[in-house]
Amino acid sequence: MSFLDNLENNLKALEGREEGGLDAPGRRDEERRRALAAAPWAEKLKTSPWSRTLMQQATRAGFQRRIRVSLVWLDTTLRLEARESRLDLRPQPDGIEAVFLRGREEMGRHAIDLGADPQPLVEEWMAMLDAQKVLDDAAAEASAAAADGEE
Repeated sequence: MSFLDNLENNLKALEGREEGGLDAPGRRDEERRRALAAAPWAEKLKTSPWSRTLMQQATRAGFQRRIRVSLVWLDTTLRLEARESRLDLRPQPDGIEAVFLRGREEMGRHAIDLGADPQPLVEEWMAMLDAQKVLDDAAAEASAAAADGEE
Protein backbone atom coordinates (compact mmCIF):
# COMPACT_ATOMS: atom_id res chain seq x y z
CA MET A 1 0.00 0.00 0.00
CA SER A 2 1.45 3.35 -0.97
CA PHE A 3 1.79 6.37 1.28
CA LEU A 4 -1.00 8.24 -0.55
CA ASP A 5 -3.42 5.29 -0.28
CA ASN A 6 -2.68 5.04 3.42
CA LEU A 7 -3.19 8.79 3.89
CA GLU A 8 -6.48 8.65 1.99
CA ASN A 9 -7.73 5.77 4.14
CA ASN A 10 -6.78 7.64 7.31
CA LEU A 11 -8.64 10.76 6.15
CA LYS A 12 -11.74 8.73 5.32
CA ALA A 13 -11.59 7.09 8.73
CA LEU A 14 -11.36 10.49 10.42
CA GLU A 15 -14.30 11.83 8.41
CA GLY A 16 -16.36 8.79 9.35
CA ARG A 17 -15.92 9.30 13.07
CA GLU A 18 -18.57 10.97 15.13
CA GLU A 19 -18.09 14.61 15.89
CA GLY A 20 -16.54 14.99 19.31
CA GLY A 21 -13.64 12.63 18.85
CA LEU A 22 -12.41 10.32 21.55
CA ASP A 23 -14.14 12.14 24.41
CA ALA A 24 -17.67 11.62 23.03
CA PRO A 25 -18.53 8.47 25.04
CA GLY A 26 -17.49 10.12 28.30
CA ARG A 27 -19.49 13.22 27.48
CA ARG A 28 -22.55 11.15 26.59
CA ASP A 29 -22.28 9.27 29.88
CA GLU A 30 -22.07 12.55 31.81
CA GLU A 31 -25.09 13.97 29.97
CA ARG A 32 -27.02 10.79 30.70
CA ARG A 33 -26.16 10.99 34.42
CA ARG A 34 -27.29 14.64 34.53
CA ALA A 35 -30.54 13.78 32.72
CA LEU A 36 -31.29 10.95 35.15
CA ALA A 37 -30.53 13.19 38.12
CA ALA A 38 -32.81 15.93 36.74
CA ALA A 39 -35.65 13.53 35.82
CA PRO A 40 -37.57 13.88 39.12
CA TRP A 41 -37.49 17.68 38.77
CA ALA A 42 -38.63 17.44 35.15
CA GLU A 43 -41.60 15.32 36.20
CA LYS A 44 -42.49 17.80 38.96
CA LEU A 45 -42.30 20.68 36.48
CA LYS A 46 -44.56 18.92 33.98
CA THR A 47 -47.21 17.83 36.48
CA SER A 48 -47.25 20.62 39.06
CA PRO A 49 -50.10 23.11 39.34
CA TRP A 50 -47.35 25.78 39.52
CA SER A 51 -46.59 25.23 35.81
CA ARG A 52 -50.23 25.58 34.80
CA THR A 53 -50.55 28.74 36.87
CA LEU A 54 -47.36 30.15 35.32
CA MET A 55 -48.64 29.47 31.80
CA GLN A 56 -52.00 31.11 32.58
CA GLN A 57 -50.42 34.17 34.17
CA ALA A 58 -47.86 34.61 31.39
CA THR A 59 -50.54 34.30 28.70
CA ARG A 60 -52.79 36.79 30.51
CA ALA A 61 -49.95 39.28 31.03
CA GLY A 62 -48.94 39.01 27.38
CA PHE A 63 -52.55 39.49 26.24
CA GLN A 64 -52.80 42.68 28.32
CA ARG A 65 -49.68 43.99 26.55
CA ARG A 66 -50.82 42.72 23.13
CA ILE A 67 -47.86 40.37 23.00
CA ARG A 68 -48.33 36.77 21.94
CA VAL A 69 -46.76 34.36 24.40
CA SER A 70 -45.94 30.93 22.97
CA LEU A 71 -45.64 27.95 25.28
CA VAL A 72 -43.52 25.00 24.18
CA TRP A 73 -42.25 21.85 25.87
CA LEU A 74 -38.80 20.92 24.50
CA ASP A 75 -37.99 17.56 26.01
CA THR A 76 -37.96 18.45 29.73
CA THR A 77 -37.67 22.23 29.30
CA LEU A 78 -40.70 24.51 29.43
CA ARG A 79 -40.07 27.47 27.11
CA LEU A 80 -42.12 30.65 27.05
CA GLU A 81 -41.44 32.85 24.01
CA ALA A 82 -42.54 36.39 23.25
CA ARG A 83 -41.04 38.89 20.81
CA GLU A 84 -37.29 38.18 20.79
CA SER A 85 -37.22 36.95 24.40
CA ARG A 86 -37.48 33.52 25.98
CA LEU A 87 -37.95 32.22 29.46
CA ASP A 88 -36.67 28.66 29.80
CA LEU A 89 -37.51 26.55 32.84
CA ARG A 90 -34.83 23.88 32.90
CA PRO A 91 -34.78 20.94 35.31
CA GLN A 92 -31.36 20.47 36.89
CA PRO A 93 -30.10 17.76 39.26
CA ASP A 94 -30.63 20.11 42.22
CA GLY A 95 -33.90 21.80 41.20
CA ILE A 96 -35.42 23.91 38.45
CA GLU A 97 -33.70 26.91 36.97
CA ALA A 98 -35.31 29.85 35.16
CA VAL A 99 -33.14 31.24 32.36
CA PHE A 100 -33.98 34.57 30.71
CA LEU A 101 -32.77 34.88 27.11
CA ARG A 102 -32.89 37.60 24.46
CA GLY A 103 -31.98 35.99 21.17
CA ARG A 104 -29.04 33.78 22.10
CA GLU A 105 -27.81 36.09 24.85
CA GLU A 106 -28.49 35.03 28.43
CA MET A 107 -29.90 37.91 30.46
CA GLY A 108 -30.12 36.16 33.82
CA ARG A 109 -31.00 33.01 35.71
CA HIS A 110 -32.21 31.94 39.12
CA ALA A 111 -33.62 28.96 40.97
CA ILE A 112 -37.36 28.29 41.03
CA ASP A 113 -39.45 27.28 44.02
CA LEU A 114 -42.47 25.25 42.88
CA GLY A 115 -44.18 26.01 46.19
CA ALA A 116 -44.13 29.78 45.60
CA ASP A 117 -46.38 31.94 43.46
CA PRO A 118 -45.12 32.20 39.84
CA GLN A 119 -46.39 35.80 39.51
CA PRO A 120 -43.04 37.46 40.43
CA LEU A 121 -41.32 35.41 37.74
CA VAL A 122 -43.94 36.46 35.16
CA GLU A 123 -43.59 40.11 36.22
CA GLU A 124 -39.81 39.96 35.92
CA TRP A 125 -40.04 38.51 32.41
CA MET A 126 -42.75 40.97 31.35
CA ALA A 127 -40.61 43.88 32.60
CA MET A 128 -37.84 42.65 30.30
CA LEU A 129 -40.34 42.45 27.41
CA ASP A 130 -41.63 45.96 28.15
CA ALA A 131 -38.08 47.35 28.12
CA GLN A 132 -37.36 45.60 24.82
CA LYS A 133 -40.61 46.95 23.33
CA VAL A 134 -39.59 50.51 24.21
CA LEU A 135 -36.22 49.99 22.51
CA ASP A 136 -37.84 48.39 19.45
CA ASP A 137 -40.40 51.22 19.15
CA ALA A 138 -37.64 53.86 19.40
CA ALA A 139 -35.62 52.09 16.72
CA ALA A 140 -38.69 51.87 14.46
CA GLU A 141 -39.39 55.59 14.91
CA ALA A 142 -35.77 56.47 14.14
CA SER A 143 -35.87 54.28 11.04
CA ALA A 144 -39.14 55.87 9.88
CA ALA A 145 -37.71 59.37 10.47
CA ALA A 146 -34.57 58.48 8.51
CA ALA A 147 -36.70 57.14 5.64
CA ASP A 148 -38.82 60.34 5.63
CA GLY A 149 -35.65 62.45 5.62
CA GLU A 150 -34.33 60.69 2.52
CA GLU A 151 -37.42 61.52 0.45
